[in-house]
Amino acid sequence: MFQKSEISESQDWLDRHEPTWHLMLQSFEIIMQIRSAKDLIVYQKAYALAMDIFKVSKRFPAEEKYSLIDQIRRSSRSVCTNLREAWAKRRYEAHFVSKLTDADGENGETKTWLDFAYDCGCLLKPEQAKLVEKCHEIGAMLGKMINDPSSFILKSSSLDR
Repeated sequence: MFQKSEISESQDWLDRHEPTWHLMLQSFEIIMQIRSAKDLIVYQKAYALAMDIFKVSKRFPAEEKYSLIDQIRRSSRSVCTNLREAWAKRRYEAHFVSKLTDADGENGETKTWLDFAYDCGCLLKPEQAKLVEKCHEIGAMLGKMINDPSSFILKSSSLDR
């Protein structure tokens, strides 16, 4: 059992360190929620988009198999793979941002292929517009991460030295 004086001392410590303790708990909660790149909302949206593109591209003409179909599937999937690589490199801000930039580039490429799919008659305008809108949303999220990566970067501990 705790003595009354021990409880009082513990409460005094908590009162003095509450702001720091509160921030540590918030950081711990965020870390516990995001255990891998797959837990990132941007990853989930990019993965869902890649699956949507896979489904609609099944209808594309057979003669587009080695050009449009392969290219649009590859670029949409590369957004997710680059996010996973970025997550693995988050100890180094420059590497993290570089891989996020690659993901953003692949997202832009996917938008271009969606334009080609529409112009070649493989997609209807509402389908193309919906998929491009998803690309814009993913791009905005990637842009925020690129411009402010600090909350994703792993901090070095004294044990790393």
